[in-house]
Amino acid sequence: MLFYSFFKTLVDQKVTVELKNDLAITGILKSVDQFLNIKLDEIQVVDEERYPHMSTVKNCFIRGSVVRYVQLPAQAVDTALLQDAARREAAQPSTVQPANVKVK
Repeated sequence: MLFYSFFKTLVDQKVTVELKNDLAITGILKSVDQFLNIKLDEIQVVDEERYPHMSTVKNCFIRGSVVRYVQLPAQAVDTALLQDAARREAAQPSTVQPANVKVK
């Protein structure tokens, strides 16, 4: 949930999303969900010569499982807050249920 909460703070920021198929898209982050699916508006393809069919697309929805990297503006990242949240999440007891396994 840490990454989901973090990405929610970046709504309306300009980000670049690199996909696993090497397509990189820059746009305004409009929404993100718990699966890290991303909606971008005002998109531009980083390498338009390689992907000319994408030049007319103005917004897109990106499935979280196809994202390789998300490049963020440095001024939008509060590293102290992110580190504190990571420490708190790591300190919480695990909610994983023990498996119901019998060993002989």
